[in-house]
Amino acid sequence: MAVTNKIVAQLFDETADLLEIEGANPFRVRAYRNSARFLGDLAPSVADMVRRGEDLEELPGIGRDLAEKIQEIVRTGTLAQLEEIRERTSPELRTLMHVAGLGPKRLKTLHDELGVRTATDVREAAASGKIQRLKGFGVKLEQKILQEIERLKSRERRIKLVEAQDLASALTTHIEQVSGVQRVQVAGSYRRRKETVGDLDILVIAAHSADVMNRFVGYEDVAEVVSHGETRSTVVLRCGLQVDVRTVPEESYGAALHYFTGSKAHNIAVRKLGRKNNLKINEYGVFQGERRIGGTTEEDVYGRVGLPFIEPELREDAGEIEAAQEGRLPELIRLEDLRGDLHIHTRETDGRHTLEEMAEAAQRLGYAYMAVTEHSRRVAVARGLDARRLAAFLERIDGLNAKLKGFTILKAIEVDILEDGSLDLPDDILRELDLTVCAVHYHFNLSREKQTERIVRAMDNPYFRILAHPTGRLINERDPYDVDMKFLLEAAGKRGCFMELNSHPDRLDLTDTHCRLAKQMGVKVAVSTDAHSITDLEFMRFGVFQARRGWLEPGDVINTRCLAELRNLLKRP
Repeated sequence: MAVTNKIVAQLFDETADLLEIEGANPFRVRAYRNSARFLGDLAPSVADMVRRGEDLEELPGIGRDLAEKIQEIVRTGTLAQLEEIRERTSPELRTLMHVAGLGPKRLKTLHDELGVRTATDVREAAASGKIQRLKGFGVKLEQKILQEIERLKSRERRIKLVEAQDLASALTTHIEQVSGVQRVQVAGSYRRRKETVGDLDILVIAAHSADVMNRFVGYEDVAEVVSHGETRSTVVLRCGLQVDVRTVPEESYGAALHYFTGSKAHNIAVRKLGRKNNLKINEYGVFQGERRIGGTTEEDVYGRVGLPFIEPELREDAGEIEAAQEGRLPELIRLEDLRGDLHIHTRETDGRHTLEEMAEAAQRLGYAYMAVTEHSRRVAVARGLDARRLAAFLERIDGLNAKLKGFTILKAIEVDILEDGSLDLPDDILRELDLTVCAVHYHFNLSREKQTERIVRAMDNPYFRILAHPTGRLINERDPYDVDMKFLLEAAGKRGCFMELNSHPDRLDLTDTHCRLAKQMGVKVAVSTDAHSITDLEFMRFGVFQARRGWLEPGDVINTRCLAELRNLLKRP
């Protein structure tokens, strides 16, 4: 198995969670958590460091014990200590850790006080009112936990796009090493860049199909071989994800890629167009009667039914066929269109790198500007800035800007929207900023009417610029708070405010449908990373994927502008 830093971090995080449930030494738990956080942001591969024989103990916070465990994970793909703890912990209890409102500490309380081990135990304890009587819980939390358990139960097993990307990259590299392989392409919802992926479909052009299949089923991360054929094989990876690999002839590659990329509804629409022209379209090609007349490329497939090429991100049967017929397909935004990042944190609050380090990293990406948006004082856990600390920080930014050439740090803040709709800092400091990124971080459970009213009231502040992560969701972890997005977009449009598309792969907030709605309503979007480290700046590509799924073009996104144009846009009417 290709062991990435993220895999090591995930194993350390899970170890910390399970140790905390068991009541282990808090310093030991904290060591795993801190190391997981550090490794998740570390650019150099620890697996490569192990292979080169480098001393892992030179890494910050990594002592002898953790260094040995990293080496074990790199060599074996797992951690024996974690496997032992898993054996002592029921699978359902581990699953409960993913319930919003529960964490290791609360789960330990439920386990110790009420003997809870399963979701059924939680339901029964809640039905009898036992949970709400525990210290630190209460009626509202009890109901929230119940709701989240039901959602977890009904949720389809899908992994985040960023996780799928790590798996897909390792698998394609593994297959590409087979002699005679000419092309490897991941299709399906992964290629359409959906925010979550249910399985992976991989297409291969190769001289020797059997060699591809033998190497694929022998992949170290395979937990189960479902089928092993000459041209198609299916496996289940250790993480539970199913992967299909098919070899296809070169003359059918475009048709197969179109077919397996989907979506199903899009493919049906294309086949209907084919039938109108007496053509049959399937994964083997485009046929007129029994004669194959096309299918080597996807452009060929579309061309045979009178359509231009349609980008994979648009293939959801959501109007793209009609747009293609009428010449209205959008010129989708690309990563290289972006000129800066408008949501970045540094060590001044909860970031992992200094102002100078983040500026250098942004410049390496070719940006002309970045906005530093530290948390405001309401986010105490992140050491949020009050007016005094923010004023001092702005002076630091001014000092650094005086030294920079061809790059500008915009003075900004991620300011909390309080429950009453006011902003967390006074206007006399907000007016000193180039922009504000305004966010809801607390009181997610307000009614739809109150939550919407709260945000609109905040937009009335003349220094409100961008609404950060507008629904507050965390993919597969926390549902969005209840808000009337159409009403928010109308309010933003009237006030000259913008919506953020937060590129962090756990958020991707705005959703693709909300991006498209914003475009239709004339509300522009800022595609930003919410970076807390240098490596987080690379998350921008996930925001671009989401923007493309939402039909956004460069003109729909404010940070495609040069600095002078951006400053003009940021002026409230």
